[in-house]
Amino acid sequence: MKLHIKKGDNVYVNAGNSKGSTGKVLEVFPAKSRAIVEGVNMVKKHTKPSAAHPQGGIIEQEASIHISNLQVVDPKSGQATKIGRRAGDNGKLVRFAKKSGEEIK
Repeated sequence: MKLHIKKGDNVYVNAGNSKGSTGKVLEVFPAKSRAIVEGVNMVKKHTKPSAAHPQGGIIEQEASIHISNLQVVDPKSGQATKIGRRAGDNGKLVRFAKKSGEEIK
């Protein structure tokens, strides 16, 4: 399944509890159509003591959010935009912001 969001993109959350916030995509799950965004959809997780967390306790971490609630941020204007695909210089498909026409890396 082809998604409009990739790991490393800056995205804007347009629905849900974290509506209006922006963040960087840390991980994408194409099979589930979900993504984990830095600082968005924070949940508390109860953990047992382990090597990583010797104290254990309650840890706050990001939970996944459905990609339909995310929009890529335009690199030029800094606003949420739709994504298009077109042939680049070398003939490969590149993503571009529909608002400004700017290519998205």
